[in-house]
Amino acid sequence: PTAPTFVTDLDFLRRAQQARQPAASSLLPMSLLSPKWGLGRSLLALAPVLLLGSIVALRHHYILVKPNILLTDPLTHLPQISESRILDVARHLSEGIGYRTVGTTEHAEGDAWMIAQAQALKTHCDAVVRAEPGRRLECEVWHQRGSGTHRFDMMGKRLYKTYQNLTNIIVRLSDGTDAGKEHALLVNSHVDSTLPSPGAADDALAVGAMLDCIRVLLDTPGWSPAHAAIFLFNNAEESLQDGSHLYSTQHPTAATVRAVINLEAAGTTGRELLFQATSEEMVEAYSRIPHRFGTIFANEVFNSGVLLSDTDFRQFEEYLTVPGLDMAVVGNSYLYHMRKDLVENIQVGVAQNMGENTLALVKYITAAGSSLPTVQKKGQLQLVFFSFLDYFVMYSFSAAKVLYGLGLVAVLAATRSVWRGQRTGILAASAGLLGSLFGVNLLAVMMKVVLGKGMSWFAGGHFAVLALYGPAALLGAFASQLAVPTTNEKAAFASILLLQSAAAFVLQLINVGTGLLFFLPTFPSLVSLLLNDHILTKTKSELSLWTYVLAQAVPISLGAQLIIVTLEVFVPLTGRMGTVPADHIVGTLVAVLGSQALPLLVPFAHRFGKPAVRRIVSILGLVVVINMAVFAARNPFDEMHQKRLFVIHAENVTTNEHHLHLATSDGAPGFPNLVQDISAAFGSNGQEATAVVMNDHNTDWDPLYPFSAVCDQIALTSSFVQCSL
Repeated sequence: PTAPTFVTDLDFLRRAQQARQPAASSLLPMSLLSPKWGLGRSLLALAPVLLLGSIVALRHHYILVKPNILLTDPLTHLPQISESRILDVARHLSEGIGYRTVGTTEHAEGDAWMIAQAQALKTHCDAVVRAEPGRRLECEVWHQRGSGTHRFDMMGKRLYKTYQNLTNIIVRLSDGTDAGKEHALLVNSHVDSTLPSPGAADDALAVGAMLDCIRVLLDTPGWSPAHAAIFLFNNAEESLQDGSHLYSTQHPTAATVRAVINLEAAGTTGRELLFQATSEEMVEAYSRIPHRFGTIFANEVFNSGVLLSDTDFRQFEEYLTVPGLDMAVVGNSYLYHMRKDLVENIQVGVAQNMGENTLALVKYITAAGSSLPTVQKKGQLQLVFFSFLDYFVMYSFSAAKVLYGLGLVAVLAATRSVWRGQRTGILAASAGLLGSLFGVNLLAVMMKVVLGKGMSWFAGGHFAVLALYGPAALLGAFASQLAVPTTNEKAAFASILLLQSAAAFVLQLINVGTGLLFFLPTFPSLVSLLLNDHILTKTKSELSLWTYVLAQAVPISLGAQLIIVTLEVFVPLTGRMGTVPADHIVGTLVAVLGSQALPLLVPFAHRFGKPAVRRIVSILGLVVVINMAVFAARNPFDEMHQKRLFVIHAENVTTNEHHLHLATSDGAPGFPNLVQDISAAFGSNGQEATAVVMNDHNTDWDPLYPFSAVCDQIALTSSFVQCSL
């Protein structure tokens, strides 16, 4: 009678031991990434995801295609784009000839050299056709000369431009038939440069890329375009787009243009950015090129006018009423319109990248079956598009509205279990963004007003901006959570998800394609939340760290790319925007874009309670103070990140007075001291520089009008004038 009892006791002990040891299948999520982990271990677990996502995005952004030196592929013996050949052209124009400012001797030399290159290509084309009987290929060259007048609106000002005896060089490749010439693709670059820049990147680089594209097309056996390709080397862009106006209004081939590709440069590094696209067909063509780099975000930012910039693309839109693509190299725009715009400062691979993309576009658009003859006329683009790593995605506005609407419905359904906590969750999420904005702008006031060290990050570029304002943004976001009621972690997570999906849907309803930036993080967050509720945790009230890992992988990669590209444009731009609050601008960008890269920061803060948040705030506060001390000791400018100083020396031949006018295009401290030092050295005895009101009636700076409209002038009446442009 005792044996059965003994066996039962053993079974009971065995079952109890098994109950204390979790199954192997549940061991990984519950032990490695347990919801019970503290702040330190949780951060260590998430760090690889955050770092890896950022590194992958940055590596893809900065690494360019390997440049070719040879003109032909040694394996296939076919012609290929050669960076070496492109840079030879850029070097000759920028260093062999030099400043090609409209109306100068060098400008005329550049024109003569370009027409010689065009004629040489035609001669080569004729020889190729003779050597390949039956090949349908014809090359034509024009040296256009003309005069004209046009209206040009910029920076809220209206200008009327008149030009005399300007020239353009035009090369047309066709199959030689009238039908083949009826519909044409226009590819444009400009040969001239602005004072005082030799213009290696802007725009001799594009000139070289176009010349090399023509060479490759001519030397490709059997190549014949179904539709004509017109290559316009216009000779007056920097004088406010006179050359493109001349072509668009007076050249006989202009009437055949159905689409345009404009090649520009406002920097010397990185891939060329697609920042204007005006038809679905042209974006479709762009999606076929090898090195894609463009988003609807860049398109809408440029069209908003905040960049105070323009290209020849405007003239083609206005006078030819055709759609197209506007692309430019934008990295390291510190050298834009500066003396250091030289070939030696153009990043290796930039020319290869531009050449290969341009060649691919020309081949695709001029091929049989292309949509070129039926491409829609100029109009508002109704297309969402973006490139991410090696992928390019595009879909219509109508599809976006349906997709984002379904996403919002799915989010509402997935978060219904925490609807009661949504009020405090939304409050916490809103406080996080507002706190981040407050933190960076408070730091901007401290740096510029209190310490007098504004723009101390300028020479360090976008990484210096992130180093200074990134911790301040985090400090504001975390500190704000101490002021809101205690919030359930999952409710905060759901609130972030709800706000993102709602923002994407509302923005798309008003046809703002940038709503994409709010939708992209929504999908992985929604999927991770569903996995959390059904697989990763035992109760739906918990959030596994796996949920953060899955939800943050896409936003951190996408956000890192977005932050770097945006700051690459705006940080150097603050050096030529006048006396704008530069620190506030870049700080606000860091806070807003950072919230897109780290959308789950707020729920993560509420995972550990307010004592842990206080520790984080203390550490970040110390980092911010140290950053202030470090950056206060920095000089805003250095040899490769220079201050833009404009100088006009004027002589009054009636009174024999000499006036020295100085202008700077940034709001960095120290310029008034520079003015007084120059005044002491060169001004009349006893006179000091004084402020002069800048308005449309101030004629001293007419050579720079309308850019001079943002000037704050200081003047020494009989000898010297200073202006902060």
